Amino acid sequence: MTAPPGDCLARNEWICGAYLSSRRHILWDAVLQHLQLTAVSVLIGLVIALPLALTARHRRWAAGPVLGLTTILYTVPSLAMFSLLLPVYGLSASLVVAGLVLYSLTLLVRNILAGLRAVPEETRQAARGMGYGPVRLLIAVELPLALPAAMAGLRIATVSAVSLVTIGAIVGYGGLGNLIYSGMNTYFKAQVLTASVLCVVIAVAADLLLLLAQRLLTPWTRRQS
Repeated sequence: MTAPPGDCLARNEWICGAYLSSRRHILWDAVLQHLQLTAVSVLIGLVIALPLALTARHRRWAAGPVLGLTTILYTVPSLAMFSLLLPVYGLSASLVVAGLVLYSLTLLVRNILAGLRAVPEETRQAARGMGYGPVRLLIAVELPLALPAAMAGLRIATVSAVSLVTIGAIVGYGGLGNLIYSGMNTYFKAQVLTASVLCVVIAVAADLLLLLAQRLLTPWTRRQS
């Protein structure tokens, strides 16, 4: 039997409005899981990367080991990374988050460290002359001036995490990757294309939002340009 002319699902077309209307709840749940996994992993990565970058900045001997270790972690294939973490976290969302956190460290640590190193020494000396202590100097002077470089790393890490979340489909926690994986197994064209497009949309939207946040937090860069 041939599929009805108006039934794009029966004809298994790549672009199918009926798929969007009939699976909107499934798509919405997948998008929410994708966003949650991305946001949690990047935030945890940022919390870990900041002290590592500060340590590498203030203790020169630590810079090499910190940068070397995070670089090595980034070179580990995703499937191998998840396999190594499996005995610790089991088949859970924490497994995916842990893997994404480790991958984000290279981008975050390097960019935060580059931003801190780019702060002019005369600026630090002037702040110390005004009575700024180490903590106040870091919060009021160094971190704001390092923010453009740090935000650049955050943007790249976020976009990378959006992409890498899909690998979590191998353990059942891949957000939109679950739909891509199952769609490929069943050759469900509309599902594969829709989930893939949504991944791209999330990545672009996240990058634009972070870029907007960067411009709002660093108004002096707009005046310079």
